[in-house]
Amino acid sequence: MTKTAQKTPAKDNATLIFRVSIYEDWRTDCACIREIEITPEKTLEKLAQGIIRAFDFDFDHAFGFYSSLEDYYNDAQERYELFVDMDVMDGVETENRHGGKLEGVMNTCIRDVFPTPGKQMQFIFDYGDEWRFLVELTGYGNKTPGSRYPKTVRKTGVPPPQYADYDEDEA
Repeated sequence: MTKTAQKTPAKDNATLIFRVSIYEDWRTDCACIREIEITPEKTLEKLAQGIIRAFDFDFDHAFGFYSSLEDYYNDAQERYELFVDMDVMDGVETENRHGGKLEGVMNTCIRDVFPTPGKQMQFIFDYGDEWRFLVELTGYGNKTPGSRYPKTVRKTGVPPPQYADYDEDEA
């Protein structure tokens, strides 16, 4: 199924269309891109679930969204992490040296983080394996009656396996 993103939102039945790509590294053989449609009142947690499902990963690790698209994401002006919602931040500095604030994902609406098309953020999933995704709001769609969101509307490329299949003899 293919959906073309609009540049301006419809009034009451708008959806957001995101283009999500895995950062290429040693685990990826080719470009792997997904387009995900979701309603704007959903949370960043729901967007994260949609991203992970679209790439056939298990939703079993912590994650965050960062305005920095570089390696040093902890210095990002905007940071949204699951850890904040898990109450594990006692004693941890929630403001970085640039004044950026750390916020949660479970109560943060997507529309507040991605206000206009073109906005990009880095999504990091599993801080151990550090899967990195570029997430960009590309436009708007219209709700389809009976559809559940988030949903994947376009797939390009084959996603790498979430966990490497190591040969036990090599260990």
